[in-house]
Amino acid sequence: MAPFKDLLLFAIATATCFAQSSGSGDAQQPLVSGDECSHPAYQTHILSKSPLVIYLEGFLTPEERAHLTEVTKDTFTHSAVADGGAEGLRKTRTSQSTNVPRDAAVRCIEERALRFQGFDVPRTHLEPVQLVKYGAGEHYHFHTDWYTDAAAHARTAATGGNRLSSFFAYVAASDDITGGGTNFPMLEAPLDERWCRFVDCDEPWDRGVTFRPVVGNAVYWENLHADGTGDERNLHAGLPVTSGWKIGMNIWTRQGPLGEDIRGPDV
Repeated sequence: MAPFKDLLLFAIATATCFAQSSGSGDAQQPLVSGDECSHPAYQTHILSKSPLVIYLEGFLTPEERAHLTEVTKDTFTHSAVADGGAEGLRKTRTSQSTNVPRDAAVRCIEERALRFQGFDVPRTHLEPVQLVKYGAGEHYHFHTDWYTDAAAHARTAATGGNRLSSFFAYVAASDDITGGGTNFPMLEAPLDERWCRFVDCDEPWDRGVTFRPVVGNAVYWENLHADGTGDERNLHAGLPVTSGWKIGMNIWTRQGPLGEDIRGPDV
């Protein structure tokens, strides 16, 4: 079987060809009929090859973003965090989050995330899609998406193993938003000024890379080394929102399948 990265690079090439042969992403509808999906012509920009970090421009359509915000309205609660107690939660993560019902539109987004990773990642390896909301002053301190505690329940084979990869997409943001970037302190800042559309180019070089909350776009990265150990270079943080608000979306892929008791049913 081909290595995961080979499959992923093949998927990137396929997505690029698809983008060249399709119309504008904004013109796409999330569904054609029934469960058939029409995917936007998003563009891929490789920011780092090691660790693998790829920026996805136009990953979500306006219709999908509107749908996500509508179906999760009034369902957000204080975000959980892996470090346990209330004091750790208060200091580490001050946002609100909610799981998204897996309706036809959400299944299309899941399919897009799976296709990007190649043909060998089944839908059962995806955690439920999660939205996270940050208001003024809210943040998520530096963390990794992969589980650091080898004995943790979420790391066991019965619950899908560790988190193989992550997507973080920007679903919505207020017109007056400032701050609220996603910072990767161990990545090297890109040199080309075209990155300034997506990256905070005023960030000091020794603070790594901060992706600005540009709605519709997403960041993809791999969490684990080839031997299954966690890659500490993808340490990241949701920087404080200094004014306004934003809503992001997490899509996490596990090493193995998750049961329906975790993923929940299709709706």
